[in-house]
Amino acid sequence: MADLFLPSVWLVPCYSLIGMIVAAAWSPGLIRRIGPRPAGYANAIMTFLAFTHSWLALPATWNQPAREVSWTWLNAAGLELTVDLQISSVTVGAMIVVTGLNLVAQIYAVGYMEMDWGWARFYSMLAWFEAGICALVLCNSLFFSYVVLEILTLGTYLLVGLWFNQSLVVTGARDAFLTKRVGDLMLLMAVVALLPLAGTWNFSELAQWAKTAELDPTVASLLTLGLIAGPLGKCAQFPLHLWLDEAMEGPVPSTILRNSVVVATGAWILIKLEPVIALSPVGTSVAIAMGAATAVGTSAIAIAQIDIKRALSYSVSAYMGLVFIAVGTGQTQTALTLLLTYALAMALLVMSTGTIAWNNVTQDLTKYGGLWSRRPISGLAYLVGAAGLIALPPFGCFWALLEMADTLWETQPALVGVLVVVNGLTTFSVVREFGLIFAGPVKPMTVRSPEAHWPMMLPTVVLMGFTLHVPLMLLRWNLLPAWAEVNLGAATVLVGSTAIGGGLGAMIYLNDNWPKPVRFGSQSVQDFFAYDFYTAKLYKLTIVFVVGLVSQIISWIDRYIVDGVVNLIGLVTVFSGQSLKYNVTGQTQFYALTILIGVAILGIWLSWPLLASL
Repeated sequence: MADLFLPSVWLVPCYSLIGMIVAAAWSPGLIRRIGPRPAGYANAIMTFLAFTHSWLALPATWNQPAREVSWTWLNAAGLELTVDLQISSVTVGAMIVVTGLNLVAQIYAVGYMEMDWGWARFYSMLAWFEAGICALVLCNSLFFSYVVLEILTLGTYLLVGLWFNQSLVVTGARDAFLTKRVGDLMLLMAVVALLPLAGTWNFSELAQWAKTAELDPTVASLLTLGLIAGPLGKCAQFPLHLWLDEAMEGPVPSTILRNSVVVATGAWILIKLEPVIALSPVGTSVAIAMGAATAVGTSAIAIAQIDIKRALSYSVSAYMGLVFIAVGTGQTQTALTLLLTYALAMALLVMSTGTIAWNNVTQDLTKYGGLWSRRPISGLAYLVGAAGLIALPPFGCFWALLEMADTLWETQPALVGVLVVVNGLTTFSVVREFGLIFAGPVKPMTVRSPEAHWPMMLPTVVLMGFTLHVPLMLLRWNLLPAWAEVNLGAATVLVGSTAIGGGLGAMIYLNDNWPKPVRFGSQSVQDFFAYDFYTAKLYKLTIVFVVGLVSQIISWIDRYIVDGVVNLIGLVTVFSGQSLKYNVTGQTQFYALTILIGVAILGIWLSWPLLASL
């Protein structure tokens, strides 16, 4: 049966597109009659079909070489653009993850968006994302991958701005769109520059070309920096990381997809481009430096947040930073494993906390407490998601982090230190959030807080089961090392950082005798971390100030110089026309007088040097 579904698996993105088109049929006229819910049900059914198709096709890809499908899209003036697709166990497995997470997000949204009338728009945008990410996964062409990334950027703007009557939502959607555009512009320049150098945009051919390519060091550096810039913005890496925090203003079901797989689209492209980026030591060094700075910085920022969504969003940037480190050190397989294990754990954390924020009508962590006895399923789901995110054996991310640390253990021990710090801070962060939400005394906002209804809890429990089974899936796919090959030193250090971070978090936030809110040092130090190292203010004092000043100068030049010249010519024309109209009377003597005056003025002007000498 798998062989029956494999040849047509490239049509999986079309299921989502059909669902998106069907959802558009629920116009306001139909909504008034039957309500918006059928739009959501139609999209969920199409996503289920896409998930099933991918799942049935996956067995036929095991231990088989990748299949490539290609057809010409444009052939004109010596330029041939082909749509290249690659069907392999990695791409089909990635589509299973994308469609599966979107399916649980759509079912979750049935409960979360219960009283919302924007179902058709919301579910259409979820389908848009699913179709775009699945197309990106299958695409084997850098050019068309860039096109898909642009489509997803537009989708981010529309989905974050779903509740456009709120000012913060509009600001978040705008900033997310504009921030990504900065990296996309540089990526486009690199994509265009790469074609004459390599002669192709096909990822497989680029990998072969990179093995023997000899580029000028300056050209290679500029090219790789441009290729890194796009994923830098998509993955919310420093200094283009603020958009993810502001994008949290969107609905929680969209956050499930965005925090797990949407941010990973940039990482996917980065992984595909790793052979080209490896051509320049500058490119790999920048990728490692940016990833390390973002991972450590955002992990520290996360522990100072009091907004439940923002705390998780900074952890997203941290783990994407680890992916940058993996790609910069040539560990593409490890990066893919980390993306898989991270995606399921983060989606579960968002779902478990999303049900609490939905029911308690607040995202302020300081107003929570004592929910373990009232929300045991949500608490258990949170613990499973947290365990899957950190280096806690035998859960998923432990194996990815261990593999990365094992590779770096002898060659780059400083990066092992980065992994240890990030894992310790992340463990402290998730334990802190658990303690603030589920432990401690009951507060006024949590006195009445029962579990959410089944459309939200059912997908949460299902995803919890998949997260628990991640180690078994890795074992089935031969992605786990044999016990004899485990680097005990790296494993001990990682688990030790987990124990230290978790122990400190439990000692502070699971201890009722420790006063809350917790104070670490002076208020200025806490504010430094809470306000993201004052990055937003730094932008205002530098980039925003310069752009504003240049805009004001250009506006002044346009108004007083460009417009001034045009207005002067216009005034001269009007004045001369008004003056001449008095001579246009039809009488000959007036015409003769005008000619004589003109000749006299011209004669005086020509003879003025002679008259001046006299």
